[in-house]
Amino acid sequence: MDGLSSALAVLTAMITPAVLISACGTMILSTSTRLGRVVDRVRALSDKLEELAHSDTKVEMFEERRAVIFTQLDKLTSRSRLLQRSMTIFYMALGIFVATSVAIGIVAVSGAIYYWIPVVTGLIGACFLFYGSILLIFEARLALSTIHTEMDFIWRLSQRLAPAELVEKHKPHFVHFRRHEKK
Repeated sequence: MDGLSSALAVLTAMITPAVLISACGTMILSTSTRLGRVVDRVRALSDKLEELAHSDTKVEMFEERRAVIFTQLDKLTSRSRLLQRSMTIFYMALGIFVATSVAIGIVAVSGAIYYWIPVVTGLIGACFLFYGSILLIFEARLALSTIHTEMDFIWRLSQRLAPAELVEKHKPHFVHFRRHEKK
């Protein structure tokens, strides 16, 4: 019975990194989706910028439109770099957690002298997972700033194009939102 309980203990220990492997997979999938959306947005803005280049300069707020698109493309470039870096980190964490699971099995077979190896690899994997999550926080903040840049431009454009009474009616909501948002 002692051999069976030892085997079950080893299998249980090997399954523990599987939860973290699953977490890495979820983060990789989420990050990949975010990166795809950034790429789609860059393509759309590039098309819009090209459209502006071929149109006459009498387009409403031409220079400001161009500046907003350029700013967004700059931020999207930074976002894509952060997303690529975090995906690489998550893939590394995934590999490290697989190595941890394998190390648990090898240590169980070879003896307790190398018991520290799975612990160290597990901690390294957790650090990578944490670092990738921090990168995603920075990316999310950058995404929010991109949205605010676009919303600010749309508000300025709508103030020029919408009837004055409609602008005045909704202005307090926008000003209130921006005031709370900047805190």
